Amino acid sequence: MKNVLVFPCGSEIGLEIHNALKYSKDFKLFGGSSVDDHGKFVYENYIPDIPFIDDENLLDYLNKIIDEYDIDLIYPSHDDVVLKLAELKDDLNAHVVVSNDETCDICRSKSKTYAYFKGCDFIPKMYDISIDSFDELNHVKSITEGEFPIFLKPDIGQGAKGVAIANSVDDLRHHFFENPGLIAVEYLPNDEFTIDCFSAKGELLYCEMRERIRVKDGISVNAITIKTEETVREIAETINSKLTFDGAWFFQLKKDGNNQYKLLEIAPRIAGTMALHRNTGINFPLLTLYVHLGVDVSIIANKNRLTIDRALTNRFNYEIDYDRVYLDFDDTVFVKGKINTYLMMFLYQCVNEGKEIILITKHIKDINETLKGLKIDINLFDEIIRLTKEDNKSEYMDNEKTSIFIDDSFSERLAISNELDIPVFDLDAIESLIDWRM
Repeated sequence: MKNVLVFPCGSEIGLEIHNALKYSKDFKLFGGSSVDDHGKFVYENYIPDIPFIDDENLLDYLNKIIDEYDIDLIYPSHDDVVLKLAELKDDLNAHVVVSNDETCDICRSKSKTYAYFKGCDFIPKMYDISIDSFDELNHVKSITEGEFPIFLKPDIGQGAKGVAIANSVDDLRHHFFENPGLIAVEYLPNDEFTIDCFSAKGELLYCEMRERIRVKDGISVNAITIKTEETVREIAETINSKLTFDGAWFFQLKKDGNNQYKLLEIAPRIAGTMALHRNTGINFPLLTLYVHLGVDVSIIANKNRLTIDRALTNRFNYEIDYDRVYLDFDDTVFVKGKINTYLMMFLYQCVNEGKEIILITKHIKDINETLKGLKIDINLFDEIIRLTKEDNKSEYMDNEKTSIFIDDSFSERLAISNELDIPVFDLDAIESLIDWRM
């Protein structure tokens, strides 16, 4: 088993790497961050307070972590960190999971990317504009009014941060004086696509498209797998032939007014929404690690159409200690004619943690037969307490061990809270008891 440090672990990329690797028997994950974020709630082995990448102590600190935790590989999970660790990789005491320095450098800058692929028909038209392009009358020397709108974006950046559309010379002047690091390219009005790719030993092994249906803050939150056009595969082959990728990478395209694909950017890293193609069978982070360890890999993927939709997810850190769980059955374990699978996940978490589970129920039928019919093993429960409707549950519960109580009934929860003074939970609060760290 190899120890892998993901840094920064709370980025969308770091969270996707966690989802992709958390069940792998070959790797033990460590999550590192400079500032506490969501990674703290999903990485069981969490390392805080790593210096920022512009800190002069970063190299020494990382090598200290590598020695202390016996780290074998570092998986950078942010564009700037990818480039920085690519520069430091020869001085780090662990292998850095990046492509070569030149590829990382070219891909980090859109102007360098466009210059490198100059002459290719998929490169968008660029406008040579800077602050010096404006004369004393604030006119642009090289652009006619008929060329608007013009799209502006940071030369170095990710997502949709800092992008703008200029509909006039005044717009151009305003945005360039506000952010001199912008580049100006032709406006591409049509749909946007991401092409997830995987390369090893110079060969493009995987190349499939996904359409970005809905985007929030530059992140694709709804996407769908679509058939990859031959033109797109040719673009991927061209990029792969000119740059060197070791593992997963992606690029983004939009169509121009003539319905021709034009390149937005290339990134030699994992994308958060690679989760879509991962669930068709292509585990990009896992395959990338194998490539960096010199393992020969092959690709297999399901062809069924798949849609992903992403939203904010709740994760909790409940400061509560308990050794025993009391819970009801009707409308708790069994709800609306179905097993409460979310609650069952929590119960098996309790099994893993060695906590007692006691079912305390007023079920009118034979509870053993009901459980058997639902294919719930009675051995899941350390004890099953059967009560009549008239019984008071608190009389059958004790404080011998620190306990919590789960029941859909407010009156039952209120009585237990008042009489035993232990934490009580309705079904909607079970999510706060789930420990997602792995």
